[in-house]
Amino acid sequence: MGVRLTPPELTGLPEGALLIDVREAAERRAGHIEDHANITMGNLMSSLPDQLPDRDLEIVFYCATGARSAIAAAFATNLGYTRTSSLEGGIEAWVIGGQPWVNPSELSDDQVQRYQRHISLPDVGVGGQARLLGSRIAVVGAGGLGSPVALYLAAAGVGTIGIIDGDTVDSSNLQRQIIHDIAHVGTSKTESARERITGLNPDVKVEVHDERLDASNAQRILAGYDVIVDATDNFPTRYLVNDVSLHLRIPVVHGSIYRFEGQVSVFDPYRGPCYRCVFPLPPPPDIAATCDTGGVLGVLPGVVGTLQATEALKLALGIGEPLVGRLMLYDALAQRTSELRINRDPECAACGDEGRPTALVDYDDNCRPA
Repeated sequence: MGVRLTPPELTGLPEGALLIDVREAAERRAGHIEDHANITMGNLMSSLPDQLPDRDLEIVFYCATGARSAIAAAFATNLGYTRTSSLEGGIEAWVIGGQPWVNPSELSDDQVQRYQRHISLPDVGVGGQARLLGSRIAVVGAGGLGSPVALYLAAAGVGTIGIIDGDTVDSSNLQRQIIHDIAHVGTSKTESARERITGLNPDVKVEVHDERLDASNAQRILAGYDVIVDATDNFPTRYLVNDVSLHLRIPVVHGSIYRFEGQVSVFDPYRGPCYRCVFPLPPPPDIAATCDTGGVLGVLPGVVGTLQATEALKLALGIGEPLVGRLMLYDALAQRTSELRINRDPECAACGDEGRPTALVDYDDNCRPA
């Protein structure tokens, strides 16, 4: 595929060598090397001979990670250019190596270093990391599921994380709620989570909502977030989160756990099913068990919460295939996952009429309308 130059080798090229970015315009807006030409991969065949008639000109192609530029260099060689090469590792290696670049996203040098494993990903890059730093994700529940969700979102550089929980830390929580510690027993879960997140990543702004979500405050608290992560452990709040998401048109990353099993899905309003399409009404009080009554394997929320964090990051970045219309099931004892396809119910009382989402209803702890 031709000669590959490392960033230090590129800086040592003689004057007159030409650097060509083969990425698309949207990629270049996320950051590029100053004073260079741009000919996208799709235009090489038609544009290169016309723009660069000198076949002996020294040309170095670059892209995001070096894959496309290596192909471009080989293509140019086939056209008769005698001195072509590719920047090894692309602009991501260039940035991580501390070389000068045009940085429209305004990531600091410390942030480039901190998030370099993200920046190295072709589907994330500098632009994607900047998007994460500008994103807002609400985590409803700072318990077993909310702990890994909040920690991984913070580590990933999500700029604003809202933590909604009206409970305090109890010693029984520490078996699975890893965001808390002994020193915070008796304090609010939101404050405990805020301190841990801030200590992990000072880039993250934590918005604390030390109150239980209900029909009177749900829209006020959740409005303005890009994604809602349902990390609750009870049916009343779970249904409320679903219903308010329909009013606000914010996708919900759902997760739930019980004993040795868990499930994850994404309910994106009016793009796919909502929670009530799958479970129209809360279960009868006598079977509406929670982790408090049914127990839970301590590591299980870590597995399910990590899957939720993954889905939330995918939504924030706009990459991959979210679990919309799919319910992922996890069995810890069998160490097995399975998937159920779920469809939007056109007769759903909550989302069937896009112009009239269901009214917000509070259920009591026994899943009866309050």
